[in-house]
Parts: sequence; structure tokens; C-alpha cells
Amino acid sequence: MKRTEGISAPATNSLSLDRLNRLYAFLIDAVDRELLPGAAIQLSHQGKLLEARAFGRRFPATDAPPMQPDSIFLVASITKPVVVSGVMLLVERGHLLLDDPACRYVPEFGVNGKENITLRHLMTHTSGLPDMLPENQALREAHAPMAEFIRRICTLTPNFAAGTNIQYQSAGIAILGEIAQRVSGLPLADFLRREIFEPLGMHNTALGMAGLPAERLCQVNLPPEQVDTDWGWNSSYWRNLGAAWGGMFSTVGDLTRYLQTFLNGGELDGVRVFGPATVAALLRDQTTPMAAIPAEQKAMQSWGLGWRLAPATGWGYFGDLLTPGSFGHGGATGTVFWADPVRELTCVLLTTQPAIWSERLLGRCSNLAASCDIG
Repeated sequence: MKRTEGISAPATNSLSLDRLNRLYAFLIDAVDRELLPGAAIQLSHQGKLLEARAFGRRFPATDAPPMQPDSIFLVASITKPVVVSGVMLLVERGHLLLDDPACRYVPEFGVNGKENITLRHLMTHTSGLPDMLPENQALREAHAPMAEFIRRICTLTPNFAAGTNIQYQSAGIAILGEIAQRVSGLPLADFLRREIFEPLGMHNTALGMAGLPAERLCQVNLPPEQVDTDWGWNSSYWRNLGAAWGGMFSTVGDLTRYLQTFLNGGELDGVRVFGPATVAALLRDQTTPMAAIPAEQKAMQSWGLGWRLAPATGWGYFGDLLTPGSFGHGGATGTVFWADPVRELTCVLLTTQPAIWSERLLGRCSNLAASCDIG
């Protein structure tokens, strides 16, 4: 049976109530058609938050409890821009320079052609490192600690010289997390909690599940290679590893607060976390000015520091309607968040359906969300 839900009045006069209803009806229909087990979404406009909405159930099983607006999701690669922003706090405080070689802080990294990879390269996916280690699954099957992932990354040979191409690389974000730990003297999870999550009131967010209420946690609808394993996304091992490239847990409400902080120039509710100059650097197109990157690569994608910038061809999470300069990220577990500064609009959509099956659905939702602003 189809379900219907009313919504509260839009936050501002330029958001269309009919178009919001169309967005929510799309997600209701996706659950009814079993395109995804569950989802939660929240928009904000001109600094005002709309009510978070939940659809479907928290687990893939048909008898699972219903999804709630404050359900906690494994957000996967949405973790990346958060980790990069943490490293940028250390830049802001004078501890680091973006064009410092990473091996200045992780000396064992500076071998096999990685001596000239800088922090900027790691933040913009221009380092030449691969996305994942070749032995990624074997390490997870062995329940390897994060230190072992770092050790293996330090032995890699890059696929190309730093700054000459763009290749998405989780391995580079892992090294940034290690740098943050060594420079701050804190475990990365503690550093992010102290410097970002607590000041911004993101009380339902953590790198790894430690300290979060397990009874509100969602389960990912696992791809075949992770079913019946003790190392997949729903395993205790992965939930506690705290991977800098994809191990964060959060809610739509907390991530809306995070996006709004960047639209506000680095502060939220009177609390400043990032300086305006830091926010400007994070959101500035960093890859287009890199002279050695082929023009065709620059035409397909551009990166700020940790943030994917719109327009971005071939990356369906964002949809087609965001204005140039919009920023965000997506995650392999079926998540996307973005902010459109021109429209003063944010969208956080978290699902439990991995992106290998749901990327087009996420992009279509992004289009529906962007179209809610009618000026």
C-alpha cells in the first residue's frame, strides 16, 4: 500500500511546498518499490532548517524497525571533506603549510616516488595514489588495525607524478588523517570530536561508532562480497576502525549543521570553528589552476580541498541543477550531501542502499531538492 505524509510549511517563501512534497513522495515511492530499504533527508534554506524526514526501515529486513529522522548512518566518503577540514584547522593555526611534503610529517611515506606529494595533492586527489590498497579486502578480512593500512600506503608507488592528473584516492585521505594525529597529538577521532563535532553541536557524529547510541544505528544493504562476513560495513570491526576515508557515522541533522557552517563562513550559532580565509580556501577550485593536469580532466571535475565542486560531469550524486561553485560529497553506502551558496540551499540525503545501486536515485533526489527553490 502507498503511504502518504504531510509536511510542515516551507522554511522560506521561496521554497515551494508542492515541490517539497514531490521530493518526499519520490522517496516514499522508492521505498515502496524496494529501490532502497530506508532513507532520511533534511534541507535547509537561507539558514532555516526544514524538518528532517525519514522513510522505510533501519535494516534491510522487511520486519526491521522504521527509520527515524535521527537515525545514525555510516556515511562513507562524506567522511573525507570532514577530515580535510580538520587538517585545515592545523593549517589555520600555523602548524602546517598546504605545499609541505607529506613526508615532513610522516617520514616513512617519502619513498618510491612519493617525496614530492604535498598536503594539497592529498586534499585534491592529485597525488597519484590509488583509491584503495590492492590488499584492502585482505587487510579487512584480517581485522588489520589502521596502523597497518598506513604502513602499507607508505610503501606504494604512485600511478603518476603528483599534480599531473586527478585520481580519486582514499589512500591520500588516510595519510592526512595520520598527519592530523601526529601533529595534534590526539587520535583522529578525538581530534575531530574536540575541534569540530562538539563546537558545532554535532552530538550524533563520530569517526567510528564509539560513544554513539547503537539502538539508533542503521544497517547497510550489503553488496554480495560483504554478506556473511565479519569485516563488512555492518561489522563491529569496520564500525570501530575509524577509517579517515570513510568511517564516520552521522545523522541528517548533524550534517546539515556542518554544511550550514560553511555557508556561514565558518561559524554556527555564534560559535566560530573555521576562519573565513580557511573556508574560502576549502571551497576554492584548486585543481583547475594546476597547469600540468590535462584539460579534459579539468573539464570533467574540479576539487576544492576535500570538497567536490559543481558542476561535475560523470558524478551522478549531485544531479544536474546545482549552480557553479556548489560543493559536497557522496558516499559508497548510498549517501550525498551538498550546499548551493547561490540558492543558500543545503541537502543531506542518507540511505542504506549502496551507491553501486542507487547513484542515479541520489542524483534524481538532488535535482528534486534543487528545484524546490523557486526564487
